[in-house]
Amino acid sequence: MNDDPGLTAKVTTLHQIIRELDRAAVAYSGGVDSTLLLAVCRELLGRDGVLALTVQSEFVPATEVAEAETLAQQLDVRHLVFPFNLLNESEIAANPPDRCYYCKRLLFSQLLDIARAEGFPVLLHGANVDDTGDYRPGMRAAEELGVRAPLLEAGFAKADVRTLSREMGLPTWDRPALACLASRVPYGTPLSVEVLARIDAAEGWLRARLGVAQLRVRDHFPLARLEVPVADIARLAQPGVREEIAAHLRDLGYQYVTLDLEGFRSGSLNETLPH
Repeated sequence: MNDDPGLTAKVTTLHQIIRELDRAAVAYSGGVDSTLLLAVCRELLGRDGVLALTVQSEFVPATEVAEAETLAQQLDVRHLVFPFNLLNESEIAANPPDRCYYCKRLLFSQLLDIARAEGFPVLLHGANVDDTGDYRPGMRAAEELGVRAPLLEAGFAKADVRTLSREMGLPTWDRPALACLASRVPYGTPLSVEVLARIDAAEGWLRARLGVAQLRVRDHFPLARLEVPVADIARLAQPGVREEIAAHLRDLGYQYVTLDLEGFRSGSLNETLPH
């Protein structure tokens, strides 16, 4: 176990929170945070005491849902996948700055209903302390509905989540941060199946072709703005690589392709919002 007394105290608090629940459902994306939360619940509550619930929608790449299914099997957790058509909701499809509030309010409400119908009175999600440092209107929806965030309650930062995940042997410990595809579209630009599929196709190809795990294709259509870690910028800008990227993204419908010189940063579209 990690010899950091601060992390040890957080783990003790997390275990106390989980044990007091008796039975719990976890809103499960397959990312580093929710996988750690699910693994701890499985360890402390047993197989019959935990249920993983995953959303399948246009906002989530199909590969992520498949990975969540595989991870849930590896953790020996009962796992249910539910399709949601989020674009039917005008407050979501219009993509206002508080879109995430409406989206999480809808998803958590329905997941709560599903969890309770399956005999699980409590729904958990994987937010951590770092999530409070950015604009996250979806957190408000969780609080209003009583969806708990044990990692946050126990004081876990993202670095703590990764450290404990590695110690527990979870394959997600170094997985890049995930975010829904809608987070690539500037606020006020309407969302559609076509827009989200275009982004998914662009990012999927870039990851497979170039091996860049952490990236975003910000969709300022007809312009694509690529964010990658600063260390990868020079490689993507090399002759040959640059032309190949531009040609492929043009095939997907973009007319212009740019490489953001500031590099990858989570939630960069929030920079346009008033403080």
